[in-house]
Amino acid sequence: MLLADLRLGLGVLSLELDLRLADGEIVALVGPNGAGKTTALRALAGLTPIDGGRIELDGVVLDDPGEGRFVDVADRPIGMVFQDHLLFPRLSALDNVAFGLRAGGMSKAHARGVASGWLERFGLSAMAGARPATLSGGQRQRVALARALVTAPRLLLLDEPLAALDATTRGEIRAELRQHLSDFEGGRLLVTHDPIDALVLADRILVIEGGRIIQRGTAAEVAARPQSRYVADLLGINLLHGTTIDTYVVRLDAGGTLTVADSLPRGPVDLVIRPQAVALHRTRPGGSPRNAWSGTVADLQPDGHRVRVTLAGPVPVTAEVTADAVVELDLARGTDIWASVKAVDVTAHPR
Repeated sequence: MLLADLRLGLGVLSLELDLRLADGEIVALVGPNGAGKTTALRALAGLTPIDGGRIELDGVVLDDPGEGRFVDVADRPIGMVFQDHLLFPRLSALDNVAFGLRAGGMSKAHARGVASGWLERFGLSAMAGARPATLSGGQRQRVALARALVTAPRLLLLDEPLAALDATTRGEIRAELRQHLSDFEGGRLLVTHDPIDALVLADRILVIEGGRIIQRGTAAEVAARPQSRYVADLLGINLLHGTTIDTYVVRLDAGGTLTVADSLPRGPVDLVIRPQAVALHRTRPGGSPRNAWSGTVADLQPDGHRVRVTLAGPVPVTAEVTADAVVELDLARGTDIWASVKAVDVTAHPR
């Protein structure tokens, strides 16, 4: 069990985080660049001492400036996988994995024997004698993870472990990583910019902005009620701010109005709309949609077999349509277009 109250200043960053991580739990720490994610990991590992607060792991205090307590990096039961892996370039894959064991006093022969078992577990036995420069990105990631796990840490920290991989390799290694993490009994804290990593790998998500946690919960809980534009963009959903002017009508801060299906109290509200729920039309739509408005195409971004169309106007949202629909509607930047969304597809939360 990790109990951490992190308080530190680093340049313009002021970090104040309250972390709770149970054994066997995988938590993703997400946030924009400069939010303090990597700094938090470095503080837990002892690479960046905290100015205030307390770090406790399994009942043992690792850092408490008020009590003058600080446990050195080498003495913390913590494994860390860095974004760029930080493998020792002059050591073989085998000796990279064995390094932590040797540093802990284990004999060379014994350490290599244990490390060899881990390389076999990761499917790297044939690469035991290879140096990092000759390994692929996926192989280096596997070696880095094996090196972090070989010492049987109680806490595993992963700083963007898949960021340096190409898209094809990332999907393959992500599946492997999930399996290896499921076999680890301690707590696991994952820093990532990729929402897929967070959704696939983590049990809970912590969103950090400006050195503070602004939202926490399961992926479904965070997606259902995003607390900031960053969270909405991360999860690929639309977040709009407005004020209830009638039981079912919200005036948006951007100027437009939207009708919702469920009654709302007066006051500020946040609206969440899935991009897939936004329909696009060349002319004003008729029929069932209770919300229809005109706007201008601001951007088009291919996303697999679909295209995300960003609209500017009184209801600034992103719609997700098929590539065929883009051709049929003759969409391009600057195109005037009509959009619609059903009232039942607009989720509202009083702010």
